[in-house]
Amino acid sequence: MTFELGLTILVFAMSMFVILLRPKGVNEAVPAALGATLILLLGYVSLGDIMDILHKISGASITIISTLVMAVILESFGFFHWAAARLGTISKGSGYRLYWYIQLLCFLMTLLFNNDGSILITTPILILLLKNLRLKPHQCLPYLLCGAFIATAASTPIGVSNIVNLISLRIVNMSLYTQTAMMFVPATLGLILMSFLMFFCIRKSIPTKLPPMAYDIETVFFTKNFHPLKPGFSIDSKKQRTKFMMKILGFVFIIRVLLFVASYLSIPIEFIAVSGSLLLLIWRWYYLGKKPMDILKKTPWHIFVFAFSMYILIYALHNAGLTELLVKVCEPIVAQNLLNATFMMGGLVTIMSNFFNNHPALMIGTITITEMQLDPVTLKTIYLANIIGSDIGALLFPIGTLATLIWMHILRQNKLEISWKKYLGFSLLIIPFTTFVTLLLLYNWIYFVFR
Repeated sequence: MTFELGLTILVFAMSMFVILLRPKGVNEAVPAALGATLILLLGYVSLGDIMDILHKISGASITIISTLVMAVILESFGFFHWAAARLGTISKGSGYRLYWYIQLLCFLMTLLFNNDGSILITTPILILLLKNLRLKPHQCLPYLLCGAFIATAASTPIGVSNIVNLISLRIVNMSLYTQTAMMFVPATLGLILMSFLMFFCIRKSIPTKLPPMAYDIETVFFTKNFHPLKPGFSIDSKKQRTKFMMKILGFVFIIRVLLFVASYLSIPIEFIAVSGSLLLLIWRWYYLGKKPMDILKKTPWHIFVFAFSMYILIYALHNAGLTELLVKVCEPIVAQNLLNATFMMGGLVTIMSNFFNNHPALMIGTITITEMQLDPVTLKTIYLANIIGSDIGALLFPIGTLATLIWMHILRQNKLEISWKKYLGFSLLIIPFTTFVTLLLLYNWIYFVFR
């Protein structure tokens, strides 16, 4: 190992340690930026590298920020309280039925927004509902844990549901349309398997019959907080509120579809994402009289700083020879056949994700495969295997994904902490098998459909 590689690994490890530990709740962008600054001062990343990084992350960051803006707007519309009330109603007093509706909600929110946004949306909804049902903490945690697993893993089927997936797509020169065509079926089947495995594991921990709700979540919230200004616009009744929410979700769905259309037509998808967010802001301003300034304050602009800083750290590792080392180790196995290639890279990214988070793990894995002399189908296949490792395999440890870290932070704020022992006791039963089967499904789907 060279001195440059050793020092770069040390800076990277220190940055990741602070990111994962988050002392005093420090934003993850701060240690990432400090580590990147040190790397730049050491001269391990060139100006040309910086321009390349900006080219690769700008579109993905803008797209993700735009979808998070939509999520924040949904909260201001009262979507959280409306959704919590609807979940309680359609479950009809069945704890098992509630589990499946939670799975569906978390899956759809990730597809409509992204994994981090889904966690920020669904976790408060579930906490609001479960506390209103007066369930005990040991009854709440299984619902919350399974919801978080699906919300995070549901970014696997489509690339637009995860910022690092979007960045990596550009590296391998793969369109969003192609990625979805090759990944959606095996990944969705893997998620269905995960849902059934989780239900089998927790079915004795959740109530078969739910108690009645303590109060009407929806009516109380809208009565206190919702005062639309547009003459003739009313959402006083539950029927009117449901119609209003479905219109908003329908609009978000249309924007999501247009992202795929834009990708297929080689139009930058960030244009569509920004346009959708602006239209939704205008809609809110017109009907509710709420100016956009509050959204600007709530939008997580630090995402761009975090992505940019992490990429500087990854480029430094690449320039110092880490990816060259990984190529030497992995290429002989990858070259044997597509099955070996799929499991080799999917397993490698799974391991790296659980030791130092899926964002840098997927970046390293993606850069590594581009250094190999691979045919287009093999390159795309093992890139998708990397995605499975970083989006599903990374759930083995709580530190594997930023979405899981955000989820645990929200739980702590609401006095619903989960220990590492309980988390691992659950994840060890679910994640290894789900990851293995999903990788196998991917291999067979590609082999029989795309080769």
